[in-house]
Amino acid sequence: MMDVAGLPVALLLQAAQPDTVVTGFDFLSETLARIDIPALIRALLWLFVGIPLLLAISRWLKRWVTRQYSAQQAMVVGKLVVYPGVLLILVLTLMELGFNLAPLLGAAGVVGIAVGFASQTSVSNVISGFFLIGEKPFEVDDVIQVGETVGRVLSIDTLSVKLRTFDNRFIRIPNETIVKSQVTTITRFPIRRLDLNIGVAYKEDIPRVRTVLMEVAGANPRALMEPEPTVFFDGYGDSSLDLRLAVWTMRENFFSLRNTLLEEIKARFDSEGIEIPFPHHSLYTGEATEPFPIRIVADRIPEDAGVATEAEETVPRGADSDAPDAPPHEAPPPATADPLEDEPR
Repeated sequence: MMDVAGLPVALLLQAAQPDTVVTGFDFLSETLARIDIPALIRALLWLFVGIPLLLAISRWLKRWVTRQYSAQQAMVVGKLVVYPGVLLILVLTLMELGFNLAPLLGAAGVVGIAVGFASQTSVSNVISGFFLIGEKPFEVDDVIQVGETVGRVLSIDTLSVKLRTFDNRFIRIPNETIVKSQVTTITRFPIRRLDLNIGVAYKEDIPRVRTVLMEVAGANPRALMEPEPTVFFDGYGDSSLDLRLAVWTMRENFFSLRNTLLEEIKARFDSEGIEIPFPHHSLYTGEATEPFPIRIVADRIPEDAGVATEAEETVPRGADSDAPDAPPHEAPPPATADPLEDEPR
């Protein structure tokens, strides 16, 4: 075995005491004599041949498991092969170089305890990742919704789940957050139901509107006839009769069905004369039948015209503009009767 671990120390000692350095190539020859060339070659083979071979085996296993089972299980198998394999290759390489692994393992244990206390969140994410892998609420390539975030699952890793949204953004969600939150798997089942909220005017006939909506849904090739489309009457809105058209379709046709149905319903309502109202308000004076009275006073009021109230009186025409403002005309007080006239004489 070569003493590679003591080589840096020897070089430092020689640099600190140059007088003791052997001249020529004697020191280099002594150092090379300590090196176990076959062990060095084996260590290099473990690093530069073993790791690429391990990665190739991992990729082949992932492809095979994907064809046989699912992409999520393939990712799990790939990690189970790569991580222990890399660790084993590093240990074998250090052993070939002559390192004593007992002190290293002891130090790693102490460091591991300290790191464990400092990284409780990471440990929680790792444990949550095992729950996600075992429970399988969703798989790779599923579309899920976590809170307000909707995206396609790219990977389920040890610490987090990675998503790609429909506007091509990359989002990383910790496993602990997913375990604690409500997760909706949109693509779990092969078919989905599309609900369209539609409002019509109060004057429209509901059975006629229902018939038109059923005909539009039945004519669309993306809508499924089993389960059949349904029209629900949700109630009386502020400005419309609220209806809901429920149509089943394959999950890959969901958005295309929504767009085409909205366009077809608008075109069919226009041809049938069915009114889609907009919000409006009516003012009443308290009676149910008579509207609020409105009287037009003038078509246009000049900007310089003054508005006189009942308590004010305008200045007569021809009055001097420079004269001071006259006090408002007050009516004379009513004449009071002589209090002595009503008294008995």
